[in-house]
Amino acid sequence: MVAKRRIDIEAGRAALSAWQAGEVPRPVLATAVRYALEEVAARAPGNSVEVRVPPFGVAQCIPGPRHTRGTPPNVVECDAGTWLAMVAGTLAWADAVAAGRVAASGLRADLSALLPLI
Repeated sequence: MVAKRRIDIEAGRAALSAWQAGEVPRPVLATAVRYALEEVAARAPGNSVEVRVPPFGVAQCIPGPRHTRGTPPNVVECDAGTWLAMVAGTLAWADAVAAGRVAASGLRADLSALLPLI
């Protein structure tokens, strides 16, 4: 089951476009991050990987074994700028991981097939 979207798609796309154009206020950055998290969850529904972009949001995606308690076995975590750069295609997944900008743990914690989103 796909989670209900909380960010309006048009508002999310607008926030992402604004971020691509340059510096944005924190609420616009938050909207862009949350929209992108919802989009990755919509494109790869599931509960086997948790994608964290603190302090803005978290999403579960990719089909596979589901965790029910404690820290999930597959976690991806990065800052907002790194997340949006990978979403927009200006930073490759492999480059972000190699540079230490993404912490990815677990066998399924590879989002290279899903990114970029736009």
